[in-house]
Amino acid sequence: MSNEINNELKQKVINYLKTVSKAKNKEVARGIGEDKHTVDKAIAELSKEGIIEYIYLGASFVKLKDS
Repeated sequence: MSNEINNELKQKVINYLKTVSKAKNKEVARGIGEDKHTVDKAIAELSKEGIIEYIYLGASFVKLKDS
């Protein structure tokens, strides 16, 4: 895990995604008040860990896996 992406940020992303069915990365960043570039990295790590997944509905969204 990169030093830039800490567990607290990843938990914020997870908590935000618990409140919506799906979201674009920029919506997650806005919702948790963090920089989009940093949130993109956190989302990528969470995806590699199998916690969230990308979905494509004409645009790219993320959601919690199995939700």
